[in-house]
Amino acid sequence: MASKSRITIKGNKEGLVFLLDDKCEFSELLNELDSKLDKHVQQFTGPLIHIFIKLGDRQLEEDDQEQIRSIFRKQGNLLIQSIESNPPKVDPLAIVHPSLHTLNGIVRSGQTIEYDGHLLLLGDVNPGGIVRCTGDVYVMGAIKGTVHAGFAGNEHAIIAASLMKPTQLRIAEVISRPPDEWASAESLMEVAFLHEGVMEIDKLSSLGRHRKIDMLFKGV
Repeated sequence: MASKSRITIKGNKEGLVFLLDDKCEFSELLNELDSKLDKHVQQFTGPLIHIFIKLGDRQLEEDDQEQIRSIFRKQGNLLIQSIESNPPKVDPLAIVHPSLHTLNGIVRSGQTIEYDGHLLLLGDVNPGGIVRCTGDVYVMGAIKGTVHAGFAGNEHAIIAASLMKPTQLRIAEVISRPPDEWASAESLMEVAFLHEGVMEIDKLSSLGRHRKIDMLFKGV
């Protein structure tokens, strides 16, 4: 019984697609590729043919990719356009999520509170007080001072508060509008977020329109 081929060749309007088995030993794959091209050399003669190589889940260093290219160079009319692998699979258990810090109290004038991760503040940020986090900031109270979320460059961070009257809000490198524009008659919790590079404010209950709710407390 003949062994299963490790190489599948399909044609499309742009050229030929070589689907290479991603489970066998790489050396075996190279041997079969070399043999297949030699065996069908007459079919690969003539005008220039564009070649697209699909590696499946196999990830190759540049040196290994060069071994594949060298085999195709033996056939002068086969021109490799791309060598592609599937994106590497990520183990969900290996992902490190930001931690959630909880603080009970008031951030007073002159104080600077800084955390790596998300912050849930049960209290107020008074004028002159500063809060900085790499993740989201949730204030179960009033923001009257300065809050900077995503200060390490996370543009997906948000700032939520029961009362928004900040001196300044900042997400990543984007700074909020002038303080007097934050005046709001809403009694519901509000959230500041970036939309197309511009900071916006809305009721927290409306955040789902701009950001998937299941991302709100991701990693908590």
